[in-house]
Formats: sequence, structure tokens, C-alpha cells
Amino acid sequence: MAFKVFLDANFLLDLTLKREGFEKSSQVFQLALNGDLNLYSTPAVLHILSYFTSKAYSNQQTREIILTLMNDVQIIEGNHASTLMALNSRIQDIEDAILYYTALKFNMDYFVSSDKQLKKSALPQLPICTSDELLASVNK
Repeated sequence: MAFKVFLDANFLLDLTLKREGFEKSSQVFQLALNGDLNLYSTPAVLHILSYFTSKAYSNQQTREIILTLMNDVQIIEGNHASTLMALNSRIQDIEDAILYYTALKFNMDYFVSSDKQLKKSALPQLPICTSDELLASVNK
């Protein structure tokens, strides 16, 4: 059975902008292509992704990048209840809190992010890990 993995904006930015974490992000994405992972994200993450990729690439290239990602990343959305839980959580960054509690609502197995502050707020039922940590965990 494939793991359900939520992708934070920094993961997708590393992948699409070929930033420092590109190699590990590519390996995670390859696991999804192999059927070992099911990848998820939110419209909010796509907004962030489109903003920053449009600074590096043309509008058409940005569309193509996102359309290609959409072949392998399923989009999920939170609801009123998950947003309230996020706002009442101990996660300081509101955007991160909403993303995290949306991932919880959909019973994700992992939340991939390189945000060290967010990682400190993880609950036992949804670990927050880097691409490297995810690779180590699923390749056991």
C-alpha cells in the first residue's frame, strides 16, 4: 500500500526551481511515479508555487510545470472544522497550521517540509519530515 504524503510549498519549490533540495525532492517524486507514494497538496500551495515559478519562468512554462505536477499530485482542501483546529493549535504560522491540519483531516502518513519550526509542532499521528527523512523512512 502506498503512503499518503502531503507536500508543502518548499518541497515543490525545491523541485520546480531546482533549489538546494532538488535531488532529494526528485527522488521522492520518483517514488510516487513508481506507485510507492500518493502525493497531495492544497490550492494554497499551488498559489505559492505559481507565484514563485512565474518569477523564474514564463507564464506558459509555469502553467506546464504545474500541469505536469497535477498528473501526480492530488489536490485536497480543508474545511471549517480543520481550519478552526489549525487556528487553535500551537503552530505559530497560520498558513502552515492550516496546511498541517488539512493534511491531518485527510489522514496523511507524512507531511514533507523543510520548515524546522513547523517540525517542532508535529503531532504523533502526522510526522513532519524532510525529503531526506522521508526517503530514509520509506526505503527501510
